Amino acid sequence: MKILITGGAGFVGSRLARSLLERGQLGGRTLERLVLADLAPAADDLRDDRRVECRVGPLLAACESLRHEDFDGVFHLASAVSGECEADFDLGLRSNLDSTRALLDALRARRTSGAPAARLVFSSSVAVFGPDPALPLPNPVADDTLPAPQTSYGTQKLVCEQLVADYTRKGFVDGRAARLMTVTVRPGRPNGAASSFFSGIIREPLAGLEAVLPVDPTVAHPVSSPRRTVEGLVAVYEASREAFGGRLALNLPALNVTVQQMLDALEAVAGPRVRARVRPERDERIAAIVAGWPRGASAGRAAGIGLLPETSFEDIVRQYIEDSAATPAALAGLA
Repeated sequence: MKILITGGAGFVGSRLARSLLERGQLGGRTLERLVLADLAPAADDLRDDRRVECRVGPLLAACESLRHEDFDGVFHLASAVSGECEADFDLGLRSNLDSTRALLDALRARRTSGAPAARLVFSSSVAVFGPDPALPLPNPVADDTLPAPQTSYGTQKLVCEQLVADYTRKGFVDGRAARLMTVTVRPGRPNGAASSFFSGIIREPLAGLEAVLPVDPTVAHPVSSPRRTVEGLVAVYEASREAFGGRLALNLPALNVTVQQMLDALEAVAGPRVRARVRPERDERIAAIVAGWPRGASAGRAAGIGLLPETSFEDIVRQYIEDSAATPAALAGLA
């Protein structure tokens, strides 16, 4: 089978690609070709695998050529992130909405030529939920909570969810949308996402660096580890239409935590000297964006296909230490 991952060179996309290559199959079918499309080249280990083909460039420009390819499945992860979409409205529309529409139309063209409908997993976001004066935001938000996004990013994700559902209704694709929780801990440098600090307040202190906390410690939010996120994307792909339970998006499992609980977990795992590297410095722009996000989420439909959240944030910190080659050295003598 031939699989496309948009955003395949990104953090989640790369981990998903490695997971699929290690498995060697998806849905009981042998993985023969994995196409990774992104603005940047994929990591060396992925490019070196003979099953992998890397394509570099804007997704929107590449969609016309995708009309002529036979993809059995697609993981659509490519996206401009929340902070970018707030700062540059046109970028968000182009990268999130226009690219998704073009990708869906490319898969639709394949379908109208007589090929079977490709299975598509769209990575949506918990940011589709938000408070509105006409619709108080429940805590936690559930699969059946009415979305009311309070950011351009969340709005674009919600519109794409509905496009995926309608293209599925018409038989153009076999689409599923999974709402990702904030993924932490992400390695590397901070990105333009307003949620970037959820990783930064763990990652930087473990590496011996100071981290800035731009919101109050009482802020609560649903998070997930990279491992659980990849497991969720694969499970959503492999689920039957009946097991998925309809066309509409589902929430992936969340560990609902406060920032204070995250910091307490950091101290429990790495010690007070590491925890002390987090410095409060409120950023009103980020705080305003985060205030429009859910404080917690549930995932009843995901549980129906065997997906569950982590049991503690300490486990997530330990996962990051285990996965990071640099972190153990940075921790030496600090705990």
